[in-house]
Order: sequence, then structure tokens, then C-alpha cells
Amino acid sequence: MTDDVETITFSIEADDDTDEVTLPAGLVDLLAEGDQSSSETVGDIVLLSFASRAHHIVHHGEGADEDLEAQEARVMEQFEKRFGQTFGEATGHQH
Repeated sequence: MTDDVETITFSIEADDDTDEVTLPAGLVDLLAEGDQSSSETVGDIVLLSFASRAHHIVHHGEGADEDLEAQEARVMEQFEKRFGQTFGEATGHQH
């Protein structure tokens, strides 16, 4: 049955490193907002995931140092720039 599910593959490139991720195309379409492209949808989810993980490590983990806090602050700046609202506003999770 899973062989009947159409997939879409995304390439990820950074400096001299590349990777690919293959996802169910229907799931990407389901998670898209409005007329968002597949790449924009995946980009949004990647940024949301990194922001969420960074938030969890810094605020709910153990022993975040200044460097890690700066990394979390930077990803939150990028989040707000992309989505037009803070992570707390978007998720309802405020500290």
C-alpha cells in the first residue's frame, strides 16, 4: 500500500555537503499554507523544527551555556523574520 503513495524528494545543500530527504507529496501538500510551493512548505517546517528544538534545549533542557543561548536567539530572529511573529506567538508557548 505504501508503494502507491507519491513522494517528492528535496535536496539540501550547504557549503560542500549535500543530502536529500524524500517525503510523501500529499503530506507536503496538506501542510502547505495557501498557494505555498512545496519547497517553501518544507523550508517553513525545517525552520519551525529547529526553533522548537532549540527552544526545548535552552528552556527545558539542562545547562544551556551562553553560546547555545545565542544560537537559540538567532534562530528565533530568523523565525520571526520568516513568519512575521515570534515563536511564542505562533505556538502559544510563552516564557
